Amino acid sequence: MEISNMGSTGTPRKALVVGLGIAGMASAKRLTEVGWDVTVIERSAERRTGGYFIALFGSGKASAERTGILDRLPTRAGPEAKTWQVARNGQRTPGMGFADIPDAPRVLLRGDIEEALYAVLPDTVEVRYGTVPTVITQDPDGVDVTLRSTADGTDTRERFDLVIGADGVRSTVRRLVFGPDANFVDQTGFMIAATLLDRPVTGYETNEGAVLAEPGRSAWVFPFDNRPPSILFTYRTDDIDSEFTRPAIDSIRAAYGPETPGPLLSELFDRFETAEDYLFDSAQQVRMRQWHHGRVALIGDAAWCMTLYSGLGASSGIAGGELLGTMLERHDHDIQAALAAWNARLHPYVDYQHRRIDTNRQIFVPADKREHLRRTSMMRLGRSRVLQPVLGRLQAGSEDFRMKAMDIAAP
Repeated sequence: MEISNMGSTGTPRKALVVGLGIAGMASAKRLTEVGWDVTVIERSAERRTGGYFIALFGSGKASAERTGILDRLPTRAGPEAKTWQVARNGQRTPGMGFADIPDAPRVLLRGDIEEALYAVLPDTVEVRYGTVPTVITQDPDGVDVTLRSTADGTDTRERFDLVIGADGVRSTVRRLVFGPDANFVDQTGFMIAATLLDRPVTGYETNEGAVLAEPGRSAWVFPFDNRPPSILFTYRTDDIDSEFTRPAIDSIRAAYGPETPGPLLSELFDRFETAEDYLFDSAQQVRMRQWHHGRVALIGDAAWCMTLYSGLGASSGIAGGELLGTMLERHDHDIQAALAAWNARLHPYVDYQHRRIDTNRQIFVPADKREHLRRTSMMRLGRSRVLQPVLGRLQAGSEDFRMKAMDIAAP
């Protein structure tokens, strides 16, 4: 398709952003800064709050600073945070958490970033809740989108110069424009379940976390300095579909049986079961050679979901949104060139993280006895007073650390 480089009517160019999450809001703010009129639609009836433990690495921190939100983000786990390695019988040994990573990432909640981004959205950005796209068609001069109200089912048709799908791993925009999910979404064979607790775990201080890791399953307690912790269950399964055929807590309990759970798991099971809000899903990756087609682009988890195990979902969402606006400004009135340059700049970074999926995942959950033994040995060496400084320097100089710290959206 040959694409016209000008706005469809000679008026300021119009962009539709689908999804009011981190990637969507970062894109909306940056596009507004470079002269676009932006409308954001969100499936939910109101802005989501809350969210669970996330880490903001160097790539995300650099973009967050330029976006104007870094100073608005709290630091929820300071240098005094400690993590214990825990056995089912309650025995504890010193473990390693995010505070032990060289140049530690900023630990916070997903909702902290979304709150900060929403606060800096320009007043000119129109946000419509309870709205979803149902049909997307495009020609060289623009994109026609049918928008449906989830409240009353009414449809309206509007025209935009650019559509950005920032609507998550199960993206409607991707399905409408690029094809079925099965073409792009890979299952990892692992499940994740997370919630925020309303009080600390029994026997643990507010700044103390815990990891119970076994072959094929683990349970994490992520500590915060200024609020109760977030918890994460993650486990291996041979039949993902069956995990959704019963209540989430029943699938979780079954995955950690038949052994007696012990004090920590018992409490975490009970607290998850009574939680008002939680996440229960399979861990998925999205792999695409190209994130744009004509005047439609995907961003964040809709385009490149690297799974929770990468730790880079929030960082890549902010950086990707910032860089998209930068490329649209650099290639003014040439949307095709801008999207191609954006895709080329980001893809090596994302491809590297996709290749690291198994290595990153082993930190969270070992798949089998061999990985469990390797993980246990690594944790033991990492806590050695003699070896810790050496290993820290090696880690800080590694390619993996360099890629996490890379400022991928640097102007």
